[in-house]
Amino acid sequence: MDFWIIAISPWGRIDYESGMARSFREKRVQQAIETAVTRATAPLLKHIAELEEAVACLQAENTRLEAENARLQAEVARLKKDSSTSSKPPSSDIVKPPPKPHGGGGKRRGKRKRGAQPGHPRHIRPAFSPEEVDTIWLYQYDETPEGYRPLEQFRIMQQADLAEKLYTVTEHRARLYKNRRTGEIITTPLPEEITRAGLVGPRLSALIAYQKGACHMSYTVIQRFFDDVLRLPLSTGQLTKVVQKASAALEPCYAQLQDALPRQRVLNVDETGHPENGNDLWTWGFHAPGPGGFTFFHIDPLRSSAVLKQFLSETFTGVVGCDYHGAYRKFLRQTSAVMQFCWAHLIRDVKFLTTLTDKATRNFGERLLTKIQALFRVWHRRERMPAGQWKRAAWRARQAVLKTARRPPCRTEAQNIAKRFRQHGRYYFTFLEIPGVEPTNNAMERGFRQLIIDRKVTQGTRGKRGRRWCERIWTVLATCAQQGHSAFAFIHQSIVAYFSKHSLPSLLPLPP
Repeated sequence: MDFWIIAISPWGRIDYESGMARSFREKRVQQAIETAVTRATAPLLKHIAELEEAVACLQAENTRLEAENARLQAEVARLKKDSSTSSKPPSSDIVKPPPKPHGGGGKRRGKRKRGAQPGHPRHIRPAFSPEEVDTIWLYQYDETPEGYRPLEQFRIMQQADLAEKLYTVTEHRARLYKNRRTGEIITTPLPEEITRAGLVGPRLSALIAYQKGACHMSYTVIQRFFDDVLRLPLSTGQLTKVVQKASAALEPCYAQLQDALPRQRVLNVDETGHPENGNDLWTWGFHAPGPGGFTFFHIDPLRSSAVLKQFLSETFTGVVGCDYHGAYRKFLRQTSAVMQFCWAHLIRDVKFLTTLTDKATRNFGERLLTKIQALFRVWHRRERMPAGQWKRAAWRARQAVLKTARRPPCRTEAQNIAKRFRQHGRYYFTFLEIPGVEPTNNAMERGFRQLIIDRKVTQGTRGKRGRRWCERIWTVLATCAQQGHSAFAFIHQSIVAYFSKHSLPSLLPLPP
């Protein structure tokens, strides 16, 4: 029901206004206010929206830059890796680190001079024995100087030189016989070792094989040496045949070493790349330590546990010293072998943590390095401490390393190190439990130096025959060096036995 309001104006005029009219007028006022407020605040709201959009863009850009910064820091850390913080070889350290600033008031130690060092004993080459001297020249005055008498003592200077002709040529003549009745001609048979050798005899064949394998000489360089120094021209085809004969002569001793691998108590194993006609193959090295041990090489297309099973068998129960590559961990899971993972590789990875920018990761790496250093201080005192005392000290040092390694910060790099110790921690300490086991794989890595130089010079192999030659000559060179034998003499003996079909020499130690 509508109602009326009577209003009396100052002039006595009576105005009548209904409630609906007043309500309508208030709505119009409210709308006008809202419109005015909207018009007044519209620029501000627009500006706020623009600012919020800019803030959102800046936040997205900040997130992107943080991710980019983290990526760049990781890349910088990766590029800073060298042979001391990774498994990279020392030859990859192209840029040497700047020298550390000298602190303290002591005398600064400069770079050591070349040659003999103060306090070191002098090394003089021993003189040739009388049996080794071919010619003696005596020098004396025609007339004894006045006031002197001759002594049966001499000032001796020995001189070694190349002979004018460095090889001998032997002509083997086989007489022909003609049948008087039929006219048939027969020949006296030559000794088989002469026909099998052909133009190049055993010692010269051994020299060619040694130059090719140990001296990293190409066939062209060997050809130039023979032509220029020996005055003995040989074609590269002839040199290739000689090397293949030497390869065949070394095959039996190579097979003997391969058969002996599964019977070894301790083996260090490693692998490195090998190029062949643009393909990436792998050179595997097996090192049985000790002067009575041997080193064996094999080139294979695979870098997997299948190679380990092929050469060590699935029943191998010895100790394998190796790095942390997945092939060795798989071999560990599938066999009864015992591992000794390389501490040198692990220490380089831990050192890398100390170069990162993250403080928690860096502190973790430094704490772990301190515990590892304490462990190896105990290890190096094993010969000077009673056995029981040393075992207790080694156990405490081992537990300290494990305790520190298993408490990493929540960072990927530190967690990766901790994961190693959680899964395979016991296989880092085999060297503390089994005598004769080294904590590093350095012995096998040193064995690779010869073949890595050969790989860089020759650029790899071209086929199966070259592959087999490299395996055999590398094995002979490394094993002879390990056992203290002459590699040239062994190659020569093998070639002589191969030509004459006699029993071939062996690189395995004789049974007691």
